[in-house]
Amino acid sequence: MAISQQSITINLADKQTLHLRKIFDEQQNGPIVFFMHGAVENGKIFYTHSNKGLAPFLAEHGYRCYVADLRGRGESKPVISKSAVYGQTEAILEDIPAFINKIEQLEGYKPDYWVAHSWGGVLMNSVFARFPHYIDDVKACVYFGSKRSLFNNHPKKLLQANFIWYFMAPLLAKKHGYLPAKRLKWGSDDETQKSHYQSMQWAKKKPWVDSDDNFDYAKALRSLHLPPTLHIAAVKDKALAQPVDIQRFIDESGPGIQQMRIYGRRHGHRIDYDHINMLTHPIARKEQFNDLLQWLKSHPCSLA
Repeated sequence: MAISQQSITINLADKQTLHLRKIFDEQQNGPIVFFMHGAVENGKIFYTHSNKGLAPFLAEHGYRCYVADLRGRGESKPVISKSAVYGQTEAILEDIPAFINKIEQLEGYKPDYWVAHSWGGVLMNSVFARFPHYIDDVKACVYFGSKRSLFNNHPKKLLQANFIWYFMAPLLAKKHGYLPAKRLKWGSDDETQKSHYQSMQWAKKKPWVDSDDNFDYAKALRSLHLPPTLHIAAVKDKALAQPVDIQRFIDESGPGIQQMRIYGRRHGHRIDYDHINMLTHPIARKEQFNDLLQWLKSHPCSLA
């Protein structure tokens, strides 16, 4: 079994290019999985060039994986700077549809499964709200540590969200013209001032409404049945996605099938996972990755 990787470039307006990483086994032709990273992140949360991570794991099982880098993140160009004026509205309306269209152009049909980490799940459900025709193409979703608003009051949340994300980050974003999160070691990538501001408002329990055009995502989702979604929580994820936060996200994401599973020793697992190592720890292959695989198989597409 030889897992291959290749980079695909998508040209946008204003000399922007998006990056998609295809990870697959040339000998297998299984279902297509689309991956979306979260804030202050890029697609590398799902893979390494040496084929570690969730996307290579699924490729070993025959899935064709497409890992996205949002505009300015990862290998998308140019990198985020003070001249970058786009935000999460553009990610929802332009970037993610461009990824889906490119995958359909390459494969002949749209992705069968969507997988996200953290804020990527919010972006994905926002896309479903804006473009409900995508729902029919997606057999199931899996979200790792995805929440919209933070309801927990753990001390780590008060530090990472209230002090850093709500207080320090806006000041630094204003000073630099963007949020230099990578340099500050707050994440693996930077954020534009607009994307930070928009995500901060939603995390603060503000309505799930777009600040650009007042589109009401929560209202749209109330009447939509999203694809069956497995939500993965980690016992050591105290600040960014406790079960109470994930449950609120589930509650406002419509009447479709949604399950939450919590990963840690007291739930029968080998380690206590956190917000990042739920996707990067070697043991994850035998626990949540394997459970994800069974979830996808329980919602088969015509190729499965």
